[in-house]
Amino acid sequence: MVDRKTVREHLYQKYIEPTKHEREHYIGIELELPIVNLDREAVDFSKVHQAAKEFAEHFGFRPTGWDDEGHMYAAECPKTGDILSFDCSYNNLELSMGREKELHTLNERFRRYYRYLNTLFRRFHYTLTGMGINPYRIYNHNVPIENGRYRMLFHHLSLRDKYQQEEPMYFHEYPAFGTFCSASQVQLDVSYDELLLTMNVFSRLEPLTVLLFGNSVLLGEHEDLLCSRDMLWENSSQGINPHNIGMFDCQFDTVDDLLSYIESTSIYCVEREEKYINFRPVCVRDYFQKESVRGEYFADGCYHEVDVIPQIEDLAWLRTFKFEDLTFRGTVEFRSACCQPVSDSMAVAAFYVGLKEKLSELSGILANDHVIYHHGYNQMELRKLFVKRDLPGFVDVDSLYHLVGRIVKLAEEGLRERGFGEECYLEPLYQRVKSRENPARRMLRERDAGRSIEEIILEYREL
Repeated sequence: MVDRKTVREHLYQKYIEPTKHEREHYIGIELELPIVNLDREAVDFSKVHQAAKEFAEHFGFRPTGWDDEGHMYAAECPKTGDILSFDCSYNNLELSMGREKELHTLNERFRRYYRYLNTLFRRFHYTLTGMGINPYRIYNHNVPIENGRYRMLFHHLSLRDKYQQEEPMYFHEYPAFGTFCSASQVQLDVSYDELLLTMNVFSRLEPLTVLLFGNSVLLGEHEDLLCSRDMLWENSSQGINPHNIGMFDCQFDTVDDLLSYIESTSIYCVEREEKYINFRPVCVRDYFQKESVRGEYFADGCYHEVDVIPQIEDLAWLRTFKFEDLTFRGTVEFRSACCQPVSDSMAVAAFYVGLKEKLSELSGILANDHVIYHHGYNQMELRKLFVKRDLPGFVDVDSLYHLVGRIVKLAEEGLRERGFGEECYLEPLYQRVKSRENPARRMLRERDAGRSIEEIILEYREL
């Protein structure tokens, strides 16, 4: 057992101490993109492997990860730190852009990679596109990458039937959601002095961000949800402890408050002797008080039970999926936004970068808001209402989009103060405010008006 004081000290060193280091502030972007077979057949992974290999050779990326069958699933550019990888599945390609101080350089490199990749995929009648749920997921082999990490994760998610007997919660029927779910994520350096304000303000903003960035519809099912990614995480094995996913349902007054919240999140896997071991999620403060935890690992084609003795180094395996996630790098990762239409790929990062420059002003707008707040709902409840196609009846739509427009304008002011000309990337958001549509709402409107899904796939893939 590890005493609580030691656990708190290690959590502080992992999450809080990095924010105290003097450093220049950078932007990191992760863009996940679904691979679509336009023939409405399963994506052939051998073709994906071929394209990834050609991409790496063309741009001088060095392979850094191989699956159990010897296929490359990750490669990195030694000069920029850009990474080509596959998130959970070979149906979902990810471009993680090495950190930069401004968005133009990131955008230029992303566009170059994206054009080349789609040139490669076009030979197979495949394409990358900008949708948060693979629109042809029903045709795909929705299986994880064959390696220890993703096999463990898929197994953990597939234990929903077992957990259902133990947990008083609803589990959805999509344990393989990671194979067809794509996001647009941003990491920004955060200083200790602004840490709590950053976490509090952006969490309070979440009900409004989905009005701009919702783009994950499960076509043919649950079409009332414009951002089904929320539901897919919350009602899965990852959501057994709701503190591991989604929104914060509280405000942090002190760093101790934030540490206590982190301490209330759960560990669900560790590594021992190069084997991934998963177990029913255990709250951090409880995990280190246990003499052992019963887990499972994969070997020789089946799973074996094993007792895990907790050790403080296991904090390295604490991984949460909050909308605002504090990382060990001294960054906050913003992860609530769906993959966007490709031409708008920089809009998410521009929005967060601009608003981070105007934290106090944003805090004031939200603190004094009566358009969505002060109607009997907290921020978590509002997010659940606003992910739906039909807005709640208490909302005045004119006032709502006026408020969203004010916030986009504030982001523009923040970007102008930076002086890099990055405000151009917000133009799609002004169009969304004007039309009162996010990409998901637009997709459904166009489909209902008679456009085919393939036409929309091709529209959302254009740079």
